Amino acid sequence: MTQLPDFRLETYFSRWEFTARHHLTASDAQTMTMAELLALADAEDRHAWETLSFGYTQTFGDPGLRHAIAQMYDHAEADDVICFAGAEEALYIAMQVLLGPGDHAVVLAPNYQAAETVPLSLCEVGAVALDPERDWALDLDEVVAAIRPNTRVVSVNFPNNPTGKVIDVADFTRLAHLCDERGIHLFSDEVYRGLEPDPSRTLPQAADLSQRALSLNVTSKSLGLPGLRIGWITCRDRELRSRLERAKHYTTICNSAPSEVLARIAVKARQYILERNRAIIAANVPAFDAFFAEFGELFEWRAPDGGCVAYPRYLGPDGVEAFCTELVEQAGVLLLPASIYRSELTDTPTDRFRVGIGRHDPAPALDAFAAWLRARP
Repeated sequence: MTQLPDFRLETYFSRWEFTARHHLTASDAQTMTMAELLALADAEDRHAWETLSFGYTQTFGDPGLRHAIAQMYDHAEADDVICFAGAEEALYIAMQVLLGPGDHAVVLAPNYQAAETVPLSLCEVGAVALDPERDWALDLDEVVAAIRPNTRVVSVNFPNNPTGKVIDVADFTRLAHLCDERGIHLFSDEVYRGLEPDPSRTLPQAADLSQRALSLNVTSKSLGLPGLRIGWITCRDRELRSRLERAKHYTTICNSAPSEVLARIAVKARQYILERNRAIIAANVPAFDAFFAEFGELFEWRAPDGGCVAYPRYLGPDGVEAFCTELVEQAGVLLLPASIYRSELTDTPTDRFRVGIGRHDPAPALDAFAAWLRARP
C-alpha cells in the first residue's frame, strides 16, 4: 500500500469552508435543526431517543436503522446493510476489502478524489472520462475496453459529483450486467440519489440489479444531514458483507448511538425530506440560470440532471484557478476549481468549477459574486 496523497478538496475546505462569507460550493442539500428532525420521529423512535444510553453499538449498525435502510431497496434485507461513519469510511473499507496487489480497478473521472486515490493505493487503476462535450456522457464501450482479466471493481457515481450527470437507466442496467458477466463488483456511489428533478431519470440502485454490486449511500447529501456522519453499504453478497464488518473493526468499530437513532428517523422520513430538498433546488435553479445568463461571456452553465452540485465552464482569460482564488479572497465567495477534481489517470477539464445549488437562499452569495464581477477591470 502506498501513502495516500493529500485530499485536495478537504485541504482547500480547511482553509476556506468556515471562513468564506458565502459557501457557494456546498455539496449537501439544506440541513435541518435537531428540533425539526425530531419532529419527524414516530413514537418508537422518539422513545428510543429519549431513553438512549451511551454504550457501544453493533458493528453492523443499529438493527432498526438497517431495517429502515433496507426498505429503500427492492431486493435487500436488513442483513444486507452495514453502516459506517459516513460515506468516506465505507468507500475506504470497501476498496481495502475488494482490492489488493495484482488486482485492477476502473473508475470514472472527474470524481470524488477518494474514488480514485484509495484504489490507486492498493492496485493498478484505469479511468474512463465522462465527455464534457457530450453533456458528460459515459461511453460504455470505453468501460469495456478498460476492463482487464484481473479487474475486480468498476466504481461509478450517479448523480455524479461534481458534474450532476445522470446516465440513462438502460445504460446503468447494462453496466451492472456487464460487470456480472465478468465477475466484477460494481461499486455504485448513490449519495445524491433522490434529488433528480425528473423522477424518470432516477436510476435503479446497483444492489437491486446485482447480488455482487455494492450500493453506497449516506445521510449527508440528499438528506442534507452531514453532521450525523452515518453512511452505509447495501450488498446482497453476505460473505462480502461479513468481510466489510471485520475490516470495520480496524476503523470506527461502531457508529455513534445518537447518530444512528437520528439517522433512523431521517431514513424513515426520507420521502418528506427529499421532497423538501427537491423543492429548494427547483426554487434555486432559476436564480442560477439568471446569474449565468447575465455573465454569458464568462460562463457556460447547465443545471444538473440530479443532485445539488453542477460543474460550469469558466471562459475568462485568467483561468479558473486564479479566478476562484481571487473570488474567495476579494469577495468571500467560495467555489471549487477544476484542480480539486483532476484525475491522475486521464484528462479532465481544467476550466470548470463546482457550484452548489441545494442550500436555502443563494441570493446573498450570487449578489456578492455579481457585484465582484461587475467591478472587475
